[in-house]
Amino acid sequence: MSRYDLVIRSGSVIDGTGQQPFTADVAIKDGKIAATGRVSGHGDREVNADGALVTPGFVDIHTHYDGQATWSNRMSPSSHHGVTSVVMGNCGVGFAPVRPTDHDLLIELMEGVEDIPGVALSEGLSWEWESFPDYLDYLSKRQFDMDICAQLPHAAMRVYVMGQRGADREPATTEDIIEMRRLTEEAIRAGALGFTSSRTLNHRSSKGEPTPTLQAEHDELVGMANALHTIGYGVMEMISDFEDLDTEFELLKSMVGSAGRPMSISLAQGISDHGWRKILNKIEHANDAGYKMRGQVAPRPIGILLGLTTTLSPFTTRPSFTEVAHLPLDERVLAMADPGRKARILAEPTGKGFGTMFRLMDEGRKIWLMTDPPNYEPNPEDSLNAQAIARGLDPWSYIYDVLLENNGRSLLYTPFANYAQNNLDCCRDMILHKDTVMGLGDGGAHVGTICDASFITSLITHWGRDRVRGEKIDLPTLIKCQSRDTARAVDLTDRGTLEPGMKADVNIIDFENLSVRLPEIVNDLPAGGARLQQRADGYLMTIVNGEPTYIEGEETDSLPGRLVRKTGADSK
Repeated sequence: MSRYDLVIRSGSVIDGTGQQPFTADVAIKDGKIAATGRVSGHGDREVNADGALVTPGFVDIHTHYDGQATWSNRMSPSSHHGVTSVVMGNCGVGFAPVRPTDHDLLIELMEGVEDIPGVALSEGLSWEWESFPDYLDYLSKRQFDMDICAQLPHAAMRVYVMGQRGADREPATTEDIIEMRRLTEEAIRAGALGFTSSRTLNHRSSKGEPTPTLQAEHDELVGMANALHTIGYGVMEMISDFEDLDTEFELLKSMVGSAGRPMSISLAQGISDHGWRKILNKIEHANDAGYKMRGQVAPRPIGILLGLTTTLSPFTTRPSFTEVAHLPLDERVLAMADPGRKARILAEPTGKGFGTMFRLMDEGRKIWLMTDPPNYEPNPEDSLNAQAIARGLDPWSYIYDVLLENNGRSLLYTPFANYAQNNLDCCRDMILHKDTVMGLGDGGAHVGTICDASFITSLITHWGRDRVRGEKIDLPTLIKCQSRDTARAVDLTDRGTLEPGMKADVNIIDFENLSVRLPEIVNDLPAGGARLQQRADGYLMTIVNGEPTYIEGEETDSLPGRLVRKTGADSK
């Protein structure tokens, strides 16, 4: 009779292929799925999963753990949401390749683009690398609570090759392009999944400078893409403002055509309801013509958390607020409770540079109190503005008072993408489209304003169980979206399903009680830096490479995750 390392008994298996749930055992041997069905052999460890879901571990392809992976063994918040593999290096930002003289520049870029405190990065990064292969070698010596995968960030490489000219967004010379192509090929041969770049004005350094890659021209981008064609494997990830949709999309198509390799493009509904559909239509037409392109989408609004404990509040730039913003929280709450100060703050105009944020808040009409559990598809009539009007109160005065509740720990929520129509119908359309893939959670980034690593739990609970303001989505489709589909989108063919021979990355889930908790501020970054953390309930066990890493939400001593190097073309 066969002997296994671990057998999960009698669970409701959703295997990641899209097929309907079936009751079965799952046997694990030597870090791989050994059998699924009725398993007669015994395991050194047996787990009773009767009444629970058994799914593949989730693969999150859009994170920013590039720094965190160098100082921490745990990729939280993602690890609290059933994630067993993450892909970092997105949006063209990262920490390799790098010359010693450019450390501060890359920190400023990551701080500005991804809202990771510069002091934490300065304290936490050891800089024991220069080239991208050096960086991978450093990571390969470390152990994690999940597998990590890296992509080559264009901004870091551009500065490495061009120096200040690259940071200043000057056009690349022929010699620059040749060197960038060489470094791209070097990185991918060393194990990078591919390369990423950014062409959006929203990405700026902490000094307000646009990302070095903003104006990268056709020859530069296609030159990098040609490296993938030479090698025969690798993927690309891009984000763009698409101000000139036709011209920009033709550029991206040129990259895909030259590389002969897949590209994912960040896709979300903006303030209007139209742009994302036009982009998705172009992606669909490109795929029909033989290109490999996907829109990378989110299952809920992309939104900002506002409060007195987070980076931003609705009053951040008002002078009478900034006078007390440095005070400890209790003292700040006391100072803001003074009627005179409140009157001054409310009377002051929104400061320079905050206008965009004000527009995202729809001048206060799109601000909700973050409830417990969080509601990511809130009704317009539940907004703080609507509540104030219904009570005959001034909306901004009411928002101010709510901000001070709970000893100043209230969190306000402002969705700025995927919520133009005050519902998530657009997300449903994106999730179900044949040319999209789940992403954009930004785990490890935006630590003081956003906590979207919980996207994955929201995907399963909101769309598979809880939605009341529209149609749901069947659970096997949702699981497949976040396991097999995300893995295949980045050429990871050894994970994402519970089929024999696949990596033993598994979740056991109490689906009835699965839920996202309220975000909270924790001070666990290097130098005592603060970040938003968001846990979940209902994950009974998460297994990575055959070893339980979390049991009922609590970490075990096992750190079986490793750096994953992609070093060849697809075999499946």
